[in-house]
Amino acid sequence: MGPQQDRSAAKPYANGSTAAAAAAGRKENNKVVRYRECQRNHAASIGGHAVDGCREFMASGAEGTAAALLCAACGCHRSFHRREVEAAAAECDCSSDTSSGTGRR
Repeated sequence: MGPQQDRSAAKPYANGSTAAAAAAGRKENNKVVRYRECQRNHAASIGGHAVDGCREFMASGAEGTAAALLCAACGCHRSFHRREVEAAAAECDCSSDTSSGTGRR
Protein backbone atom coordinates (compact mmCIF):
# COMPACT_ATOMS: atom_id res chain seq x y z
CA MET A 1 0.00 0.00 0.00
CA GLY A 2 1.25 3.45 -0.88
CA PRO A 3 0.94 6.63 1.14
CA GLN A 4 -2.53 8.10 1.43
CA GLN A 5 -3.31 11.18 -0.58
CA ASP A 6 -4.36 14.41 1.08
CA ARG A 7 -7.98 14.84 -0.04
CA SER A 8 -8.36 18.21 1.69
CA ALA A 9 -6.34 19.96 -1.02
CA ALA A 10 -8.46 21.96 -3.45
CA LYS A 11 -8.50 20.23 -6.82
CA PRO A 12 -9.55 22.33 -9.80
CA TYR A 13 -12.42 21.35 -12.07
CA ALA A 14 -12.16 21.51 -15.85
CA ASN A 15 -13.51 25.10 -15.83
CA GLY A 16 -10.81 26.24 -13.37
CA SER A 17 -13.00 26.50 -10.26
CA THR A 18 -12.37 24.43 -7.14
CA ALA A 19 -14.71 22.20 -5.16
CA ALA A 20 -14.71 24.72 -2.31
CA ALA A 21 -15.77 27.49 -4.67
CA ALA A 22 -18.53 25.32 -6.11
CA ALA A 23 -19.85 24.51 -2.65
CA ALA A 24 -20.00 28.14 -1.54
CA GLY A 25 -23.48 29.20 -2.65
CA ARG A 26 -23.17 27.87 -6.20
CA LYS A 27 -21.65 31.08 -7.54
CA GLU A 28 -20.90 31.06 -11.25
CA ASN A 29 -19.23 34.17 -12.66
CA ASN A 30 -20.73 36.51 -10.02
CA LYS A 31 -24.12 34.80 -10.28
CA VAL A 32 -25.94 32.85 -7.58
CA VAL A 33 -27.78 29.75 -8.82
CA ARG A 34 -30.79 28.46 -6.88
CA TYR A 35 -33.12 25.59 -7.66
CA ARG A 36 -36.78 26.29 -6.95
CA GLU A 37 -40.01 24.30 -7.40
CA CYS A 38 -40.03 20.80 -8.86
CA GLN A 39 -41.47 20.58 -12.37
CA ARG A 40 -41.41 16.80 -12.77
CA ASN A 41 -44.59 15.46 -14.37
CA HIS A 42 -45.45 12.34 -12.37
CA ALA A 43 -48.44 11.48 -14.59
CA ALA A 44 -46.66 11.68 -17.95
CA SER A 45 -46.82 7.91 -18.46
CA ILE A 46 -50.64 7.98 -18.45
CA GLY A 47 -50.95 11.16 -20.50
CA GLY A 48 -51.76 13.52 -17.65
CA HIS A 49 -50.00 16.31 -15.82
CA ALA A 50 -49.37 16.19 -12.07
CA VAL A 51 -46.56 17.79 -10.08
CA ASP A 52 -45.71 16.85 -6.50
CA GLY A 53 -45.81 20.36 -5.00
CA CYS A 54 -42.17 20.51 -3.87
CA ARG A 55 -41.41 24.23 -3.57
CA GLU A 56 -37.58 24.28 -3.35
CA PHE A 57 -34.67 21.90 -3.89
CA MET A 58 -32.94 20.68 -0.73
CA ALA A 59 -29.86 18.50 -1.25
CA SER A 60 -30.02 15.05 0.35
CA GLY A 61 -26.27 14.80 0.95
CA ALA A 62 -23.06 16.74 1.25
CA GLU A 63 -21.79 18.81 -1.67
CA GLY A 64 -19.69 16.77 -4.05
CA THR A 65 -21.52 13.48 -3.44
CA ALA A 66 -24.11 11.78 -5.63
CA ALA A 67 -26.75 12.35 -2.94
CA ALA A 68 -26.29 16.12 -3.32
CA LEU A 69 -28.11 15.91 -6.66
CA LEU A 70 -31.27 14.37 -5.15
CA CYS A 71 -33.93 16.46 -3.43
CA ALA A 72 -34.57 15.52 0.20
CA ALA A 73 -38.18 16.73 -0.04
CA CYS A 74 -39.43 14.98 -3.19
CA GLY A 75 -36.65 12.56 -4.19
CA CYS A 76 -36.29 13.99 -7.70
CA HIS A 77 -33.01 14.85 -9.41
CA ARG A 78 -31.92 18.49 -9.24
CA SER A 79 -32.48 18.88 -12.99
CA PHE A 80 -36.27 18.62 -12.48
CA HIS A 81 -36.23 21.77 -10.35
CA ARG A 82 -36.55 25.21 -11.95
CA ARG A 83 -33.12 26.85 -12.14
CA GLU A 84 -33.01 30.49 -11.07
CA VAL A 85 -29.93 32.63 -11.67
CA GLU A 86 -29.52 35.85 -9.69
CA ALA A 87 -26.84 38.41 -10.41
CA ALA A 88 -24.66 39.01 -7.37
CA ALA A 89 -24.43 42.52 -5.97
CA ALA A 90 -21.90 44.59 -7.86
CA GLU A 91 -18.88 45.52 -5.83
CA CYS A 92 -18.10 49.22 -5.65
CA ASP A 93 -14.52 50.40 -6.02
CA CYS A 94 -14.83 53.54 -3.94
CA SER A 95 -11.10 54.20 -3.75
CA SER A 96 -11.20 57.08 -6.26
CA ASP A 97 -11.55 60.55 -4.78
CA THR A 98 -14.27 62.49 -6.61
CA SER A 99 -14.54 65.30 -4.06
CA SER A 100 -11.49 67.25 -5.26
CA GLY A 101 -13.59 70.26 -6.24
CA THR A 102 -12.46 70.28 -9.87
CA GLY A 103 -15.75 68.98 -11.24
CA ARG A 104 -18.02 70.88 -13.64
CA ARG A 105 -21.21 72.61 -12.64
